[in-house]
Amino acid sequence: MTHIEQPGHSTAPTSAEEMSGEEFWDRRYSESTQIWSGNPNAALVAMIRDRATGTALDVGCGEGADAIWLAEKGWAVTGIDISQLALDRAQEAAQRRQVGKSIAWQRLDLTSDSPQGEFNLVSAIFLQSPIGFPRETILRRLCANVAPGGLLLIVGHAKWPPWSRHAEHDAQRPDPLNAAETLAALELDEGRWLVEQCADQTREVTAPDGTPAELIDAVVLARRIH
Repeated sequence: MTHIEQPGHSTAPTSAEEMSGEEFWDRRYSESTQIWSGNPNAALVAMIRDRATGTALDVGCGEGADAIWLAEKGWAVTGIDISQLALDRAQEAAQRRQVGKSIAWQRLDLTSDSPQGEFNLVSAIFLQSPIGFPRETILRRLCANVAPGGLLLIVGHAKWPPWSRHAEHDAQRPDPLNAAETLAALELDEGRWLVEQCADQTREVTAPDGTPAELIDAVVLARRIH
């Protein structure tokens, strides 16, 4: 969404707290021609590459790297995100990789709307935001989008990255949920779900300033039995 300021008026939000989710993320994406690596998430690749293909829902798909990887593996993918700018980039990238026909892109605000339909895989990777976002409520709702026999994959920060651009806000927020806490927040019916993975995973990365850093990811993979 574009804000146009008329002379003598200030109508655009001036801080993250005043922005809607769409405004925040469109502004974030507009800061650079590409903000993510363009590579699929490592946990997604490790856990899904040898699975039978089907339909997949990529929640918070961003610039489309995960959705594109899934499509290249034979999945029929729906990618949803709140930012139309991100979706436009994802669609262009999918076309360049010749999988555009295998992916449907949809702008959706998860704070007010829910995805429609059931999928063999529902993937919510780093579905986290520095502004108001009822993540646990949304994750619980996403369980309804998993088809019988399908998989729910959640990957999130178990600790905020040390270089977070919103460090001043992070200090005021509680720590993100680890894997066990994420699983508990889902409130899964044990008779209907089988937990295949629930672990905090450490990975070595290079921080934006070039120094080595360590991140901890909370990874949950569950299969809906029926």
